Amino acid sequence: MNTLFQPGKLVSLRGRDWIVLPSDDKDLLVVKPLGGSDDEMTGIYLPLAIASDQPADANFPPPSPGDLGDIATARLLYESARLAFRNGAGPFRCLAKLSFRPRSYQMVPLIMALRQEAVRLLIADDVGVGKTIESLLIVKELLERRKIKRFAVVCLPHLCEQWQAEIRSKLDLEAVIIRSNTQARLDRQIQGDTSVYDYYPYQVISIDFIKSDTRRDVFIEQCPELIIVDEAHTCARPAGASTSQQQRYSLLKRIADKPNQQLILLTATPHSGKPEEFHALLGLIKDEFEILDLPESSQTQRRELARYFVQRKRADVQKWLSEDTPFPEREAFEWSYELGKAYARFFDDILDFTRKLVAHDPGRTERKRVQYWTALALLRGVMSSPAAGIEMLNTRLSNLPTAIDEDEIIGINPVQDSEFGFEGDNTPTQVIERNDWSSHQRQQLRLFADQLEQLSNIKNDQKLGSAGLILEDWLNSGFNPVVFCRYIATANYVGNQLVSILKKKFPKLDLQVITSESPDELRKQRIEGMAKSPLRILIVTDCLSEGINLQEHFTGVLHYDLPWNPNRLEQREGRVDRFGQMAPIVKACLLYGANNPIDGIVLDVILRKIREIKRSTGINVGCRNTIS
Repeated sequence: MNTLFQPGKLVSLRGRDWIVLPSDDKDLLVVKPLGGSDDEMTGIYLPLAIASDQPADANFPPPSPGDLGDIATARLLYESARLAFRNGAGPFRCLAKLSFRPRSYQMVPLIMALRQEAVRLLIADDVGVGKTIESLLIVKELLERRKIKRFAVVCLPHLCEQWQAEIRSKLDLEAVIIRSNTQARLDRQIQGDTSVYDYYPYQVISIDFIKSDTRRDVFIEQCPELIIVDEAHTCARPAGASTSQQQRYSLLKRIADKPNQQLILLTATPHSGKPEEFHALLGLIKDEFEILDLPESSQTQRRELARYFVQRKRADVQKWLSEDTPFPEREAFEWSYELGKAYARFFDDILDFTRKLVAHDPGRTERKRVQYWTALALLRGVMSSPAAGIEMLNTRLSNLPTAIDEDEIIGINPVQDSEFGFEGDNTPTQVIERNDWSSHQRQQLRLFADQLEQLSNIKNDQKLGSAGLILEDWLNSGFNPVVFCRYIATANYVGNQLVSILKKKFPKLDLQVITSESPDELRKQRIEGMAKSPLRILIVTDCLSEGINLQEHFTGVLHYDLPWNPNRLEQREGRVDRFGQMAPIVKACLLYGANNPIDGIVLDVILRKIREIKRSTGINVGCRNTIS
């Protein structure tokens, strides 16, 4: 290449000084006026050989005594020159056009991306380390190098506004949100028959909107050359019968199979404890990685994977290249409680009922499988809270369906009680409804509902009482906690029971309950409104356990209900324990019943998955005294 036309070179042309920019065509010289804006960029077609358009080396006369100025002017000139070099001739062309200063460790995925012909990355850094910033650095650099012209972020529906705000504030780019309530408006703004996926250069798209059969094919054909997938673990090929997750995986697999498609997957929890789902994610990056057995892989195979896969825990980046990155100290502990006598008697009765429900019947294997999951869902509900159990039982009594057809049973888990990925927060009453009950069983269900009504108070519900003690202690110590519940009914129950009790001791307490029943925008407004209160408690379901940043207003996490997976614990705690948390210490408490067999089952599952994740990736998750 002619050294005169190398990117970053300063040339004199048309009576001005210009900087040479990257060009995809060797015959096209792309230049921008020195000190000018992007709108003034110009392309010169060299084969025309127009005399007045022949560039020459830019020369600057040496300074004279008349150019001397004061120290303030000299400093301004010095800083301007530094920025000019940073923009035009530095190793990363994006750095002068960012509204933030990236940490040194956040440059690693960018370097990995620039070493690839077509970017394929799985960025699995710890919760709160800054995967959003790492991906946006790559986007901006590729845009500046003219390697891409368009990009799309595919994320969970409730994260669309957050991604749009991040792109606007960090890159000064205006991305459109494409989902069911915006597509019609965006279509009206387009002249002709161009689709929104082809017209808008920067897009934030709801994964659940775009995965449908009616939209998927058009998007796959017209999608931008770079796709970022947030919370990519929710799109892994499921081992069970999650139809929603299967659609997500099918969408990403077809995008990944497109020639020269660039793809960045973001997740803090790539491994669920199920190797097949982890391998499905790796297979999206490169087909051969799907069959790679990491524990048994060779050093050569590991080096090849390391070109595409980066995973760092917080301890790995706190001191990186002599740069300190402050994170809060997490004080994690467990709190066990004993079921009260009345609740323990109730549990024994309903456990006896469920044992009869799943009694062995060789001739009805598939039906028993449904009954097993029905029993487990019922037990989890009544052990979550009396309100969740009552909702299940009352819904069943008010809507008695006919017996289900054996052909309707799908997969091995009819409850669809996700062990991995985004967990819904609705009580699975539809599962209870799927069973066919005898008149005697219906009578027992009605009796159980009546008993739970009597147990719905802090005197009989020791789990609720323990949560109240923990929250009271945290408020006295200056911590503002988030309480995570499994079900909507449980979240509302905990909020209603505790608000009056805690407000007697803390009159200025702001206690809010937020679930998926509220629209995304209302959730955001209510959370931001809590910032005005000196004492605050947020009671939520897992609809806020991924992607949402709560570190500005909250400093503790109480796990009121146990999830199936240790990754969910990390995701929940990562809402407050992340970079940008100003408090030096954050609290995290795991609440479980010492004599509650259901909690025992869940803890066993968590332990098993921790061991599998450690075996496959070498990464420890959920490291607590009790469950590690």
